[in-house]
Parts: sequence; C-alpha cells; structure tokens
Amino acid sequence: MLARNYGARSDESSMLGDRREFRVGEIMQIFIDSADASQIESWLGQGVVDGATTNPSIMFKDGVTDLQAGALRLSKLLGDRPLSVEVTSNDQEIMLEQGRLFATWARNIVVKIPIINEFGESCLGVIHRLSQEGIAVNATAILSFNQAILAAKAGATYVSIFAGRLADEGNDPVATIKNVRQWLDDWSLSARIIVGSIRTVMDIQNAALAGAHIVTIPPQFLPKMVDHRYTRETVRQFMQDAEKTIEEMSKAKVRVATPRG
Repeated sequence: MLARNYGARSDESSMLGDRREFRVGEIMQIFIDSADASQIESWLGQGVVDGATTNPSIMFKDGVTDLQAGALRLSKLLGDRPLSVEVTSNDQEIMLEQGRLFATWARNIVVKIPIINEFGESCLGVIHRLSQEGIAVNATAILSFNQAILAAKAGATYVSIFAGRLADEGNDPVATIKNVRQWLDDWSLSARIIVGSIRTVMDIQNAALAGAHIVTIPPQFLPKMVDHRYTRETVRQFMQDAEKTIEEMSKAKVRVATPRG
C-alpha cells in the first residue's frame, strides 16, 4: 500500500517529457507552522494556506493541552489539507505505535518522524514501515543532502529541511534545497521538500526561489510578507486622488444637469 502523498504527483513515470510537464504545472505550497486555530482559520480564509505543521512544543505554546483533541480540531479545520503531528519518543517501536495511532485520528494527518533520534540512531526503518502501511510520513530535522535522499528512498512523503538550523551550522540552506530538489526531479521521486526553521522573511523568499515544494511559515511572518510601507503610501495616494476625482465628477455632473439660461 502506498502512502498518501498529499500534493504529490500521481504517477512515477521517468519519461523526461512527463517530468517537464509536471514541473511546469506544480505550484509551491505554503504551510503554517502553528497549532493556533484562529491563525490557521484566518489565513485559510485568505486562500494562502495549504496545510499545517506542528510539534508538541508548538501545540503547547498555542494552548493545546491534549494532543489528540488538538490534532482532531486542527485536522477538521484544515479539511483535506495535511496536518503534521510529531512523535514524542526516541524508541522506534513507540514511534511506530504512535505513528499508527496518529494516522487513525484523521485521514489528513501526516506523521512526523525525525531522520535520527537524539542518540544518532537511524529512524529510516520507522519511516519505511509506516510508509509501507499507507501512512504519510514527514521526515523531519533534516540538515543535509544525504539525510534528505535517504528519507526519500525510505518512502517519506515529505522531507523537512531545517533552513535556519542549517545556516546556524555555517552551511548554505539554499544550496542544500536546490541540490535535493534537483535530485528528486532527476529521479522522478514523489517526496516533497518542506523548508522549515524559518527565522526571517528572507528565509521564505530564499527557500521559494531555491525550489522548495513547500515552505512552512510561523504565522508572525505572514503579515510581514503581505505588508509594505510603500504599498501603504501608494494606496493612500490612490484614496486621496480618488476622493478628489469623485468630488470633481460630482461638480461636473451638477454643471451638466443645470440648464443654461
């Protein structure tokens, strides 16, 4: 059974013409990195959110005190859009148990599995087993090209590259994103790159231009993306000009309507 690949291509053809057609038609997605239902609802209403990512820290910060109840509420709010929910153990058998349980909560839940646990032990087996059971997996905490390609080979639906943490280590996240995207395209693999660990609005722009399939954005950056002080100035000028123009139109209308005489 294949994992539910939300937003992924429906076939695995390696024909170059097919791959090019897919690249042209594909639209980059925006996920919101939040468990704040009001923020998610607001940005959904504006038509820009395609899914959400969470972890236990994000959920607790946003007021969620029951993991299942919180996940159910968000999954319902998102409709058929994916919601990533992260496992909470270093033990791989517990990861498997949690992943299977989370997947029963709602059809749009994606299970977040770290590429390794905190002891450096590979979690590729967990990713592979869950994906083979038809469970969508977000392979998270990826900080290198090598980790990303292994996660994709293991069957991950998404590979989450942490741009901010990559930069913290003196590496270039743009180069990593570009290289992973090129490799996925060259081999027609269905895994999708999520770029997370966003620290600035420029991180979002850089990830989008580097070829990320998805950027998951903390909600505080979305108003900064849409706002611009010179846009405000431009609209203010439009409004002032419009007010004057409407006033002149009214005067002209009165002059035309007044009989000469």
